[in-house]
Amino acid sequence: MDNQNEPGKSTWRADLAMRMAELVDQYAVLGVSQEDLFQEIIRAVARLRDQLEHDPDPADDALTSTVVDEPSNDWPAAEPGRR
Repeated sequence: MDNQNEPGKSTWRADLAMRMAELVDQYAVLGVSQEDLFQEIIRAVARLRDQLEHDPDPADDALTSTVVDEPSNDWPAAEPGRR
């Protein structure tokens, strides 16, 4: 896998700034005003902060939602020799 496009720990700020500028440019080309874009980005950051306060480690949630529960063999008909 090619990780050359992945931001490094020392360059993440520059990468974030570049991606945000690209995002603003993308919507500005569509006719959205930069002021509206900036206000929406501020609202989105506020929502992210609120979510972080309610669930400080959302990575744990992803693991529990992808775990497949196996059926239990603790019921009487599952015992060997029973039919």
